[in-house]
Amino acid sequence: MEYFKKELKKARGIENTFDNIIGESQILKETKDLALQVAKSKSSVLILGESGTGKELYANAIHNASYRRDFEMVRLNCASIPHDLLESELFGYEYGAFTGAKREGKLGKIEIADKSTLFLDEIGDMSLAAQAKVLRTLQENKITRVGGEKEIPVDVRVLAATNKNIQKEIAEGNFREDLYHRLSVILIHVPSLNERSEDIP
Repeated sequence: MEYFKKELKKARGIENTFDNIIGESQILKETKDLALQVAKSKSSVLILGESGTGKELYANAIHNASYRRDFEMVRLNCASIPHDLLESELFGYEYGAFTGAKREGKLGKIEIADKSTLFLDEIGDMSLAAQAKVLRTLQENKITRVGGEKEIPVDVRVLAATNKNIQKEIAEGNFREDLYHRLSVILIHVPSLNERSEDIP
């Protein structure tokens, strides 16, 4: 139990709200208004924008304005995890699942995020194999740990973000169109400073 508590603590992040998103431009106000409206819903959200525009800040603000705010948001940067390890990071694993697996097994980020929000940053870098399993989770609200057989029900809201041109990635076969539609129930484009130069001061 202590091990799993440590895993939960590692997954926790800092709190941010819409008050931390600073600017007076019309496009920023409209983006914040949209994000605040969708925060109350149960729908998945796909946040698009260039690097450094504050996509994770929006994800934090959406979570902290949602009915799931009493449970801390769990985050995973898909670009920072090697493809062959991403599945066990997402879904966890049972003892003996593979060579080097911890004796006590490991909770995956999705299971840790039960009743809360899972933020998948840089989802455009996720492998097609992992995309298929995330899609299945979104469809069935269940996971199976690596090396396990038991299906575990989960109640997770997914927020995802990418700085890639996702339509181009779909056209080139790098991203599943069905997963895109599942994630982009609500689509938020975070404007860069080039789009709101009046906020630079």
